[in-house]
This record gives sequence, C-alpha cells and structure tokens, in this order.
Amino acid sequence: MAIKFYDLVGRDGRNFSPYCWRTRLALAHKGLDYEHCPTAFTAINLIGGGDLATVPIIDDGGSLVVDSNAIADYLEATYPDRPSLYGGDGAAAGLCYFAHSWTNAVVHAGLAPLVLKDIYDHVCEEDRDYFRARREQIFGRSLEDVQAGREDRLDAFRASLTPLRLTVRRQAFLGGDTANYADYTVFGAFQWARIISDFRLLADDDPVFAWFLRVGELFDGLGRKSPGYY
Repeated sequence: MAIKFYDLVGRDGRNFSPYCWRTRLALAHKGLDYEHCPTAFTAINLIGGGDLATVPIIDDGGSLVVDSNAIADYLEATYPDRPSLYGGDGAAAGLCYFAHSWTNAVVHAGLAPLVLKDIYDHVCEEDRDYFRARREQIFGRSLEDVQAGREDRLDAFRASLTPLRLTVRRQAFLGGDTANYADYTVFGAFQWARIISDFRLLADDDPVFAWFLRVGELFDGLGRKSPGYY
C-alpha cells in the first residue's frame, strides 16, 4: 500500500508549504511511491482522529507521522535499504538538523515578511479568513503592512544568506557532491516563495539561485515542474 502524503494546497492547486516540500523531496530521495493528498489549512483536522493541526503528515499503513523532521527520521529508520537522507551516520544527521534550525531562524524569519500578503492571495478561498486572522495575530499588524516596503529590506535578507552562498559557491549541494536532507530543508523555503510570489528574492547571478535551480532539477525536475513565478 502506497504511503499517503498530506500536503498543503492553495489556489489553483499550488502546493507551497516549505515543510511539505521537504517531505516531498525526502520521499523522492527514498524512491518511495505515495498517494498525494492535497489538503487545505481548514481541512487538516479531518485527518486521523481530528487532533492534528499541521502538515506534512504521512500515513504509512496506518502509522501517522506528523512534522517534516519526524517524517524524515521515520523514513530513514523504516526504509534503511533506501538511499540515506542524511548521509548514513549520526554526524551527517546532526548537520541536517542544524540546517533545519538555521532555515527556520534565519531564512523563514527573513523571507516570510517579504511575501506574507502574497501567500494570503494564494491560499484556498475557505482558508483566507483563517490565514489572515492567525498571521495578523502573530505579526501584530495587517498582512499588507507587514509586506509593505519589502524592496527596502531585500538587501538585508540577501546578506543573511552569506553562509549558504559561500557553501554552494564551492560545492554543488549542501550535502557535497550529492544532495541530502539539508538541501531539501533550505530549498523548501525558496520554493515556497517561488510558487506564491513574483517578487524575486535572489539575483540571477547569485550562487544561491544556481543551487536552487540544481535542487529543483533533481528527481526529474520535481521542484521546477511545480507551477511558480520563475
């Protein structure tokens, strides 16, 4: 029985969640078949017993696993005969966990205010009130006010990517010659923006953009084939 993969869906069937992209690429890396289950924000509580609040979620023969990192750990432990997501040892897994923390603290924190209203414009109609209320509670301002003046903040965001830029300037992937879960974690953030916003976060000549394109071409262009603005 194929794994069921519950993935956040927005307007026009666009799948934009950065966390769900981590899981989608992890499943592809492991070469696992899955049933794709597009899910609106307000429909997540219909999965399982009704006490789940976030995606990604996978259902592997009745075993429900929630959270992208937990799913990666589960896939690594349950399918050890498939290619390793981390690189095969505890040290490699630790570096992938660092990439997770850095992405959430730096990349997501800097990126979200630049595209917040654009996200709202792409969520499903039934999710719009929920999304606006929750995000405006978090930011303490309207979505429009959060995103306003983003052009003036773009250089600072790009500067925050210097550690990533220096790394992918000298090697193809964060995992070295081949991609691993660290790449999928960081890629998810930029894929999030690409799918819901025409605001270009990265310059064409930025090594980070070249790396983003390389990851997007993995697995027969899984990332690049998804509808986006560039």
